[in-house]
Amino acid sequence: MPESRTVFNNTCRDILQVAAAMLDGELEYRKGNYDTAFARLRRAIELDDRLSYDEPWGWMQPARHAYGALLLEQDRLQQAEAVYRADLGLDDTLARACQHPGNVWSLHGYHECLVRLGKHELAGLVAQQLTIVRAHADVPITSSCYCRLTPAPDIAG
Repeated sequence: MPESRTVFNNTCRDILQVAAAMLDGELEYRKGNYDTAFARLRRAIELDDRLSYDEPWGWMQPARHAYGALLLEQDRLQQAEAVYRADLGLDDTLARACQHPGNVWSLHGYHECLVRLGKHELAGLVAQQLTIVRAHADVPITSSCYCRLTPAPDIAG
């Protein structure tokens, strides 16, 4: 891929690096190499965060959604909760351009974290938001990423 090839504000090489890191992470996860998988997914997140702001986004599948879903699948609840909080812009860890406020995928994961962590009052507030955004979704939302193979527990939302 020539360095000069771009998709709006980003080079194709930069976008494809995000894809490669994300793919590597998901493949390592399926092999059972969880620590390696999570390291690769964190790398995908770093690369995604470094992309120049663009509309539409240069890389359309936020790497945090896969990372959070697979953390949840491994019962790493506190880590997953932090990933979703950041993605939703509920803390100050990310620049605004890297946040996805009100995103149905992250809200689903965040809600699951809160319920499983016993944070029921906050989970109730997030459930209200989740109900509203799910009503506009064109597919059923059962996880923050289709890469998660085990179903999320049946929790009201």
